[in-house]
Amino acid sequence: MPSRIPFNRPFLAGRELEYISEAARRGHLSADGLFTRRCAQLLEQRFGISTVLLTASGTAALELAAMLCDLGPGDEVLMPSYTFVSTASAVVRCGARPLFVDIHPETLNLDERLLDAAATQRTRAIFPVHYGGVACEMEPILQWAAARRLRVVEDAAQGVDATYQGRALGSLGDLGVYSFHETKNCSCGEGGALCVNRSELRARAEILRDKGTNRQQFFRGVVDKYTWVALGSSFGASEIACAFLLGQLEHLDAITRRRRELAAWYQAALAPLEAAERLRLPRVPDGRRANGHLFYILLRDEPQRDAVVQHLRQHAVQAVFHYVPLHTSPMGRQLGYAPGQLPVTEALSGRLLRLPMYFELTQADQQRVVDALEDFFRRRG
Repeated sequence: MPSRIPFNRPFLAGRELEYISEAARRGHLSADGLFTRRCAQLLEQRFGISTVLLTASGTAALELAAMLCDLGPGDEVLMPSYTFVSTASAVVRCGARPLFVDIHPETLNLDERLLDAAATQRTRAIFPVHYGGVACEMEPILQWAAARRLRVVEDAAQGVDATYQGRALGSLGDLGVYSFHETKNCSCGEGGALCVNRSELRARAEILRDKGTNRQQFFRGVVDKYTWVALGSSFGASEIACAFLLGQLEHLDAITRRRRELAAWYQAALAPLEAAERLRLPRVPDGRRANGHLFYILLRDEPQRDAVVQHLRQHAVQAVFHYVPLHTSPMGRQLGYAPGQLPVTEALSGRLLRLPMYFELTQADQQRVVDALEDFFRRRG
């Protein structure tokens, strides 16, 4: 049996362990030390973002963003159902309701053409999700939201170093969210960031992130002592996490370049199977540049997808499907949703299969994945 090809594998890019040791020697391991500041500055300068606040996770950043939108009971937030649970749970924690919108069949992103029909008088914000690091159609989304005075929060958890019309994902909405989870292009195990693109939100974002205190103003010398001024929580990332993350972010160019190469290789190698109508490959529309976060194929239907998973497993290849649509989940049903309401989401989610994708994946291993897929279709005529 050949060695197993995992779906994902964490890696060291450079000075991660050295930086963790330095953080320990400095004696500052909680949030907002040297490495936190260096990560924030690197992201701000690279992506043209006014303020980046490092958080303990992408989930924490989404919860902070939802609080900054002043959501409460009776409010609604437009978002896709095809997303990770954190997009919706951040809204529900505020007492608001996610208003699920179907996805575009080409990109699996929220379909901006459906916003008018989905919105109600109670809609207060929109959370577009950049699936797989491929941007949503942000220009019409931003125009539509501005006309209705709605907040836009970009869920760019998968979108670090991807762009829309030359602008970084996370820099376009009122707020943006990044994730540095173990599965992301750059990782610190668990981590995230809130991108604050509206100056009027910065002070409150700092307060809510720092347990509801004005401690950051104290550190800047604006006040002579800090105290509790609002209801917040402990959203900050530790110095240990940020030290590791900085070691990865310093090599962001190489990481993104490598992942784009991996995606391009899969795309070319699997093109004959797509031409033979055995599967469908990802689409990246004009004006968008993906970051190679993931690579998926779409099979004929869910039973075939499950059969491919088993076939790849027999060839020591780990491939996984992705989200169960949130509107079909037990919690989604509690919120009043039911299967059948979002046909594109339900059809595509059952057909999608993610292939192994990580920085140290070799071309030989990619070839094994492709060979196993070709073998599956050959065996079935």
